[in-house]
This record gives sequence, structure tokens and C-alpha cells, in this order.
Amino acid sequence: MSLSNSNDKVYKPEEMNPAFAKAFNSGKLENLLALFEHDAILFDHGGKPHQGRGPVRETLAKLLQIKGTMVSKNIHCTPFEDIALLRCHFVIHTIDPEGNPTQIEGHSSEVARRQSDGSWLYIIDHPFGSQPLVD
Repeated sequence: MSLSNSNDKVYKPEEMNPAFAKAFNSGKLENLLALFEHDAILFDHGGKPHQGRGPVRETLAKLLQIKGTMVSKNIHCTPFEDIALLRCHFVIHTIDPEGNPTQIEGHSSEVARRQSDGSWLYIIDHPFGSQPLVD
């Protein structure tokens, strides 16, 4: 990935997920928020969608409370014109309330859109959108 810092723009859709992990690892909310369009939709862990800058900000702030280190690997990136469908496997290494090392992992589904300057931003991010449905 060619990003020099977490505030840099992403110019290849396949770099969105590594950029998200880098922004998460910075611990800075603004770095994460910079990866989303203003009216983007972000799903929370429970599968509830949050749309718009304020709700996405709140959801990302809750994510940062985990205080861990994320690794994100693309499973696939399918661009079509100015839209890209993404799927990744992510792992967050963290410490549980008892002080034991633990990890949170999942397979996400995202849609990103190319911006007028050629950069890419998320328009839909579902962190657990590729997980099997549980009845």
C-alpha cells in the first residue's frame, strides 16, 4: 500500500481495507472518518445501519474503544466503472476485560466509489456483512 499516513487519499479500491486498518491502528477517529463519503452507510456489530456523517462518526468512535491492532486482508475487489465491491478478512488483536489477549475477526462487505479527484471512499461498509446468517 502506498499510503504515507492515514490521512492520505486512497487511489486504488483494493487499498481501501488496508487503509481502514491503518486508520484504525492510528487510534484517530478523523483518520477513519476520512475514508467515508458524507452520506455513507456503516453497519454496527449488531447489523444496524447508520447513515450520514454524525451516525457514522458515532459508530466509528465505538469501534475505536476496542483499542487494538487491526490487520485487514482483501479477499476480493471487483471494480466496475466508478464503483467497487470489496470483501476482506480482518482481525483485531486486543485485550479482554480480564487482561487476556484476544481477537475479534470477521469478513466484511463494502462498496466504494471513485471520487471526482480519482480517490476512493466507502459508501457502504458492513464489517460483518459476509458472515453467515444466524437464525
